[in-house]
Amino acid sequence: MRKLVLKMNVSLDGFVGTDSGSVDWIFPSLSDDAAAWLAGTTLWQAGTHIMGRTAYLGMAAHWPTSTEVFAAPMNEIPKVVFSRTLQEADWAGTRIADGDLATEIARLKEEPGKDILAHGGASFARALSSLRLVDEYRLIVHPVALGTGLPLFADHLDLTLLSSTPFTGGTAAHVYRPA
Repeated sequence: MRKLVLKMNVSLDGFVGTDSGSVDWIFPSLSDDAAAWLAGTTLWQAGTHIMGRTAYLGMAAHWPTSTEVFAAPMNEIPKVVFSRTLQEADWAGTRIADGDLATEIARLKEEPGKDILAHGGASFARALSSLRLVDEYRLIVHPVALGTGLPLFADHLDLTLLSSTPFTGGTAAHVYRPA
């Protein structure tokens, strides 16, 4: 059975976006070694990328024409967007899942292949976490405190640290599994 891995950029105080949803605070500290870890250890290791509608719309507008280090895995690996309102998915290799989130994830986990990598947004990530569907959290913690914003977690969750990797620029990747 495939694992569901949630990859998120997080501020020191646990937010994944500002109150308005901006993530501009991520980029100043995302160093080359952090980007290489994300691409090699996380993005290319996925068999399927999943995301909510809001994240999909932003990514579909950006990655197909990008030449950035993350573009190839984002474009080449199959994607599933979870939405009950989206009628079509124009980003190549994308299909829409519009059923019950837990049922759809269970189906994806039963498919053969590499792990499932979940990208945000915040509400999609919280839904996955609240339903206890995430098998592993890969949190890239940035050296910034936002004070307020969109939290990653809505419920109490005990985690076990599997690894921690510091990067130049002050970020660190922390990999956890639910305890």
